[in-house]
Amino acid sequence: MPDALDARPYDALLLLSFGGPEGPDDVVPFLENVTRGRGIPKERLKEVGRHYFLFGGVSPINDQNRALLDALRKDFAEHALDLPVYWGNRNWAPYLTDTLREMTADGRRRVLVLATSAYASYSGCRQYRENLAESLAALEAEGLEPPRVDKLRHYFNHPGFVRPMIDGVLKSLADLPEDVREGAHLAFTTHSIPDAAADTSGPVEDHGDGGAYVGQHLDVARLIADAVREETGTEHPWRLVYQSRSGAPHIPWLEPDICDHLEELHGAGVPAVVMAPIGFVSDHMEVLYDPDPEATAKAAELGLPVRRSATVGADPRFAAAVRDLVLERAATESGRRPAPCVLGTLGPSRDLCPVGCCPARAPKPAAAGADSPYA
Repeated sequence: MPDALDARPYDALLLLSFGGPEGPDDVVPFLENVTRGRGIPKERLKEVGRHYFLFGGVSPINDQNRALLDALRKDFAEHALDLPVYWGNRNWAPYLTDTLREMTADGRRRVLVLATSAYASYSGCRQYRENLAESLAALEAEGLEPPRVDKLRHYFNHPGFVRPMIDGVLKSLADLPEDVREGAHLAFTTHSIPDAAADTSGPVEDHGDGGAYVGQHLDVARLIADAVREETGTEHPWRLVYQSRSGAPHIPWLEPDICDHLEELHGAGVPAVVMAPIGFVSDHMEVLYDPDPEATAKAAELGLPVRRSATVGADPRFAAAVRDLVLERAATESGRRPAPCVLGTLGPSRDLCPVGCCPARAPKPAAAGADSPYA
């Protein structure tokens, strides 16, 4: 194998995702997993899960992860990268603990983790690391010696993640009626989170108004808007907006909401909008339900032409980006100093989450960070 494609010291890659129900009978048990410890009644979970029932009780996320698995394995094979790829979920089968148990039985000792979340936040990074620590502790309690796990750095500004989104926005603009295309605005959407969680996202030095979470999204939105201007010759005004808010109404969350933003644009005489869900890796339920039917219905009510661009999903360029990130981290662990591949102004994220990064309200052990109990 060529040295450039040597993933040592790693002997496996773990695709770690959120998980989702795959039938009507799965919806409430899945939501019980997601909300465990919060004491939410089953009847309330049925209400919360209504958007899953609109799609037959099936979340698309598992099939999308299967497609990404296929894309990763295909890319690795084509480039002679001998690294098996496993898949585990936080909240539904295949469960993370079961997958780590399988990897342990297969003799995997050093594992890289690819989380299906590109940005820094508690729910998008540290919670994944907490789940890893819980699963590793469960295996130790069974008398097993689990592998060491390291998490790939945030990839929000890797060209293989950004370029497919640029192409998606260009395609959506081209799909708008010609008479409104030039005046279209771009609405870059991501998951709203509590202001307090955003303000403490990323390393401590990044904490502040919006923290790393908002800063990273703004950098990606700016990259896409600049590329669209360069390739079309048209300046399309843009804004970062939010969706999928949940939780108690008295707790401040990031705003504006996408539907409120569409109303504002319509009131200002904007002729059309392209919604670009840059905060999501694939077209899972929150993309299909919030921007698609809800925001699109609001736009139809207003008489505002809108298009929704695609997420990255299993794009071969994203699979190639993962390969690049794997080799970058392997080189670093082997004592070499690779040049990270990044776009924008923020530079590469850290390989190791530092102490105080994206803190939890109630401290829990978290793997794959500077404060990990699993060195």
